[in-house]
Amino acid sequence: MIIYSSLLLAVLVVGAPYWLMRMATSGRYRAGLRERFGLVPEALRAVVARRRVVWVHAVSVGEVLAASRLVAELKAALGDGWVIVISTTTATGQALARERFGAECVFFYPLDIGWAVRAYLKALRPRMLVLMESELWPRMLVECSKNKVPVAVVNARVSDRSFPRYMRLQRLWRPFFEMISLFLAQDRQTAERLVKIGAPAERVKVMGNLKYDVRAPKESRVSELIREAVGARPLVVAGSTVEGKDDAEEPALMEHWASVLKAVPEAVMVVAPRHPERFDAAYSVMKAQGTVRATELLGGTAAPVARGGTILLDTIGDLAALYELADVAFVGGSLVPKGGHNPLEPAQFGVPVVMGPSYENFRDVVERMRAANGIVIVENREGFETALIELLTNREAASAIGKNGREVFEAQAGATAGSVQALMELLKETPVTQP
Repeated sequence: MIIYSSLLLAVLVVGAPYWLMRMATSGRYRAGLRERFGLVPEALRAVVARRRVVWVHAVSVGEVLAASRLVAELKAALGDGWVIVISTTTATGQALARERFGAECVFFYPLDIGWAVRAYLKALRPRMLVLMESELWPRMLVECSKNKVPVAVVNARVSDRSFPRYMRLQRLWRPFFEMISLFLAQDRQTAERLVKIGAPAERVKVMGNLKYDVRAPKESRVSELIREAVGARPLVVAGSTVEGKDDAEEPALMEHWASVLKAVPEAVMVVAPRHPERFDAAYSVMKAQGTVRATELLGGTAAPVARGGTILLDTIGDLAALYELADVAFVGGSLVPKGGHNPLEPAQFGVPVVMGPSYENFRDVVERMRAANGIVIVENREGFETALIELLTNREAASAIGKNGREVFEAQAGATAGSVQALMELLKETPVTQP
């Protein structure tokens, strides 16, 4: 750990000029800096005073969404005298977590340096640390082990991309995996990979994907305004669009949207970039189409949404509610090699889903939906255009695909209840020596 900590500090020192420049030009990089270096917010100290604490770490927006129902049900199971606090790594995850869980219970995850980690363990005195999906940091695991704080990895996954890297460094990772008390894997393949990397087999359970338990959000003000602006016209929602190594998805959407409109001229498309820092870049690509920004709708300054027009969703936390309005949903990160995003968000509403060929981050989910004819996978951008036209013009086929996707979603629910039960058992089994 001395070598690891020294290398991490060296990276911070060598990279200091770059990070200082980024902090000077972008609030994104200044967000939570004091907290990341171990300065525990006073509001957080007040929340945890004289209460037993469970610490949940959710990296960004996706993990916060997956954790939302888990936190609610775990809180109910714990009862009085307990508090659940949530950390995030990204600023967007932080914003959504504050909205979902209350600002006083939310903070930025510390850098994986001894003093920063120990400051939070000392202040929070957690009875358990719950890590969402795949966020494993060696120093945190070591310090939790020293203080006998049980660590659980919930909704655990090992992606196709990361598995070979773990295996190459298996001898280094095995001791850290042995420090983790419980792995709740999304699927059997993940469970097998965890054991191969070094997780003790008796600590690995296949629990299912928490994202199958995502439930319909409350309608947001943004979704209300977009529904009013679009009216009865067919609506395509392109969610979580991203930038790839060589290109981005928004230009491809705009390029093929013109052909879609030849077949369905009254249709409207909402484009929702995955990362807020890309809102302006996406708008620069879309504005030639007479694009309306969601923030303009909120501010009452938007022009009417034209026939065949487009809307840029430049707000956070509204995408799920918008999927409910869609006639067709495209799930991004899939036309460029980024592994795709969660098709269950639109599928829960019975909306037919289209994805590109890159979906390895949600392979199990997508393959289940494909087997049930509950999703359309296209091999290229021309296929995206064809799929949209077919689903917008053949409403019977679209309805059948949407119905099948929703049935997959409903049949696989239950991971949250099982995860809560497993976490409660871990709490009962593991006495904690407070740091």
